Amino acid sequence: MRRPLPVPVQGLLLGAALGATHLPLDWSFLAFVPLAALLLWAASADTARGVAGRVFWAGSGLMAVHLWWLTAFLGKIFSFPPAGVLAFALFALEGLFLAVMALIVARLTPHRLGRVWALAGGWVILEWLRTLGPLAFPWPMLGYTLLPTPMIQIADLGGVLLGSALVAATAAALVSFWLDRRAPLIALSAVWIAAIAYGVTRQPAAGPAAQALVLRTDFDSFDRVTGLNPDAEFQRQLQLSAARRPGEVLIWSESAVQSPAYLARTPANGLYGLSSWEPRSNRVVSWDGVTPLGATDKARPVPFGEYFPLQGTLQPFWTVIQKGVGFVLPPNLPPAQDVRPLPLGGVLYGAYVCYDSVFSWVARKLTNRGAQVLVNVSNDGWYEGWGVQQHFMMGRVRAIENRRWVLRSVNRGIAAAVDDLGRPRQVLGRGEGALHARYRVLSGQTVYGRVGDWPALLLAAAMIAGGSLAGRRR
Repeated sequence: MRRPLPVPVQGLLLGAALGATHLPLDWSFLAFVPLAALLLWAASADTARGVAGRVFWAGSGLMAVHLWWLTAFLGKIFSFPPAGVLAFALFALEGLFLAVMALIVARLTPHRLGRVWALAGGWVILEWLRTLGPLAFPWPMLGYTLLPTPMIQIADLGGVLLGSALVAATAAALVSFWLDRRAPLIALSAVWIAAIAYGVTRQPAAGPAAQALVLRTDFDSFDRVTGLNPDAEFQRQLQLSAARRPGEVLIWSESAVQSPAYLARTPANGLYGLSSWEPRSNRVVSWDGVTPLGATDKARPVPFGEYFPLQGTLQPFWTVIQKGVGFVLPPNLPPAQDVRPLPLGGVLYGAYVCYDSVFSWVARKLTNRGAQVLVNVSNDGWYEGWGVQQHFMMGRVRAIENRRWVLRSVNRGIAAAVDDLGRPRQVLGRGEGALHARYRVLSGQTVYGRVGDWPALLLAAAMIAGGSLAGRRR
């Protein structure tokens, strides 16, 4: 008789299958299928610790496939390709977070089917928790897998996390069907039909038309940190801006202006990514040609990129890292104390920087404070492979959640104008250039804008509670 594969191998394979149904792949909406297999397999362990162990291996496999591009990034930053194996420490850490969640919810019920539902709800809760704190990393969320379908439009009701709840519940319902409990799958099928109907009936909102010149540059980010001439970059962006047409707002990417001293030389009526070292800052400034009209700082510095935990206490450790990467790590970037829209030309622009685009609360807060257009300035020159596409595709969901157009100016990424349905209307993904973006200035508030993540969190809590009660009844 053939022996079954060891538990770690089974878990890694199931996690990899789930990772292969995440963005940027077109079939990502099928994520509930491998997730169902993963939940059933994990819930079938004899003990709560066994459940946690299985989820650890599956979660690590998921992260390894979904974030494989991090290995290429680390190999590049260390100028030593084998250094990419350091990314596996992050994959294991994310798997550990899932394992801790699994251990908690598995102890709530000894019954296999109850555990499946509790794990599904716990998965959603954990996704929400991963948006909090200085080390927040909300990259691989189940809700984004709905982006290729009309169902992603439900994000204006409960954010991308509501999509995660729908995917997780569908996976649990599929397991219930496999175990001869048909009612949950029938109910979830009706929800899917309703979500599809809701999505296909959404129409773009009407609003005043406006235009912007959105820049895409192609500077090497690694040259930047090792001494590329900031003046050369600045002059190149001025050249690209010469294509500006009358009435267009000018938008430059993250850190396009590398010192406040350059600001006075930038063209009037623009939104500019501005960085400085003393004091350390990374922000967007609205500029009328005479004075800054407003500024907003980056809300979430990138962990281990702009924020290094215990930088003073662990100085010897960070010194070793500095020698490895070949340049001095910058001081920690302080996060924004608050975010507010930037006024320019009678319009309020909700501007946010790079990594902020994967945090739903940033764009939501800006919109609730009156932002009529969302602007994401980013430097994607640090990403590799899927990372560039994932960052852009996740940012499109911010347009849906808030029903606002998103204008995106980037270095080495995807510059675009995205409408309020999350559809890219104009895209510039290669080479240096300027995009003459046409967009709408919109107002109003979505359900998600009013209630935030509460619908998804309540559904997740219901799945956990239902799973626990089902186990106790058994």
